Amino acid sequence: MTGKGTQITGKPADEARQLLIDLVDIPSVTGNEGNCAVRLAAFFEDHGRDVRIDEAGNVRAPANDGVLLTSHIDTVPGEMLAAMAVAAVRTGASFLGVVGEEVDSRGSRHVVDTRESEPETVVNGEPSGWEGITLGYRGLLGGTYVATSESGHSSRPENNAIQDAMDWWNRVDAAFDRNEWEPVFERVTTKPVSFDGGISDDGLSVEATMDVQLRVPPEYTADQVREIADGCLENGTVTWYDRVEPTFQSPRTPVAAAFRAAIRKAGGQPRLLRKTGTSDMNIFAEHWNCPIVTYGPGDSGLDHTPNEHLPLPEYDRAIEVLETATERLL
Repeated sequence: MTGKGTQITGKPADEARQLLIDLVDIPSVTGNEGNCAVRLAAFFEDHGRDVRIDEAGNVRAPANDGVLLTSHIDTVPGEMLAAMAVAAVRTGASFLGVVGEEVDSRGSRHVVDTRESEPETVVNGEPSGWEGITLGYRGLLGGTYVATSESGHSSRPENNAIQDAMDWWNRVDAAFDRNEWEPVFERVTTKPVSFDGGISDDGLSVEATMDVQLRVPPEYTADQVREIADGCLENGTVTWYDRVEPTFQSPRTPVAAAFRAAIRKAGGQPRLLRKTGTSDMNIFAEHWNCPIVTYGPGDSGLDHTPNEHLPLPEYDRAIEVLETATERLL
C-alpha cells in the first residue's frame, strides 16, 4: 500500500483511496479513536454532509435511513470504514462509525440506546472478501469465576480452590461437548482466557480466579448458556460481565438479495457466510427489528495479525458493490 503521507490525485477513485490511506496512517486503538474520528468527520463535512461526533466518540452522519452503513473505528480501521464512508457519501445513505468494537462494543451500545428511530436496513462493515455476505455471528458470554479454600498441606485429600476452579470448568466443557464434525458456528465453545491462583498474601487461604468466555450459537440464548454453566457450580461463584446474543439473518431478506445482485453485477460469485466470532452486528440485531448483513473487503483470517493487508483493487470493487446494493435499497 502507498506509504504514509503520500497524496494521490487525478482520478475519481483517488479520493476513496486517499481516505483509506489516511485512516490506516492514524493510530486508532480502542480508547484512542479520536484523531481518526476527526478525519472521518472532515470527509463528510467536505462533501456537505451533516456530521457530528457524539458523547461516546462515534461519528454520526445521518441522511437517508433506508440504509445505515456502519463500521468500527478502533484498531486498524481502513478498508471497511473507508469503504462504508465513501459509499455513504456517493449514495446519500446514513453513516455510523463506532468506537470500542474490539473490547466492549460501547459505541454501538450507545447508539442503540440513544438513536431516536431505527434504520430500515443496516450494513455492518467487517471483512468478508468482496464476494462474501455475512449473515450471522455467534454470541458471547464472559464471566469471572472466584473460589477460596482454607490453606493446608498439599498432601491433604480435599480439593483446594484451584482444583475447584478446574473441576467447574471441566464440567462446563463436558456440558457443551458436541460432535467434532458439527460446524463450529453451531457449537458452544468454551475458553478460559486467564487464570490466577495460589496462596493468599496472609498465607491462610488458597485463592483462584479464572476469566472465561463461551461463544453462543443461534440455537441458544446467552441466558440459556449461563444457566447451564451456573448449574455446573459446586464451589465458588461466577460473575457474568459480558453478554452478547447470537444472530443469524435469513438469506432471503431484501438486503441480502441486493448484495447478491451487486456482487454478480461486479463480476463476482456471492458467498453466504457465518462467522464464529462476535461483532457489532449482534448488538444491532438484538435491538433493531430490521434486516442486517455484514459486508466488507479484506480477509477476516488476517485480522489482528502482522500480515493484515488489503489489495486496493479489492477495496475499489467493494465500494462498487456497496454503492450498487445501497442504491437498490434506497
